[in-house]
Amino acid sequence: MNKVEHIGIAVKDLATSNTLFAKLFGAPAYKEEGVASEGVITSFFQAGPNKIELLQATHPDSPIAKFIEKRGEGIHHIAFDVTDIHAEMARLQEEGFVLLNETPKLGADNKLVCFLHPKTTNGVLIELCQERV
Repeated sequence: MNKVEHIGIAVKDLATSNTLFAKLFGAPAYKEEGVASEGVITSFFQAGPNKIELLQATHPDSPIAKFIEKRGEGIHHIAFDVTDIHAEMARLQEEGFVLLNETPKLGADNKLVCFLHPKTTNGVLIELCQERV
């Protein structure tokens, strides 16, 4: 793993949260997009060298809606940049981690992504991200 790619935060209302985080960081979100396969609308903020992704559910049975219902708004996942997502997935699986998807999926911000089950990562949802070429 190369670096923390971003931290994902589950929010109930993206517009309200965008306003709040724009005030916090002193700049608006640089990107907003939907990820239909995950049932979310996302926005991204740059905070120095770090990125924050806000995620709002687009339907009540999406993973973000279920997360908020169970835990409330807050940190949802930590994403790590990887050079070769397929190799990293194989390595982690060999180490005993459980992957939530067998092959990388298309994610937000032009990334291929894979999630690790939080039961195998001390309760933290981990996302692997590789830039799509």
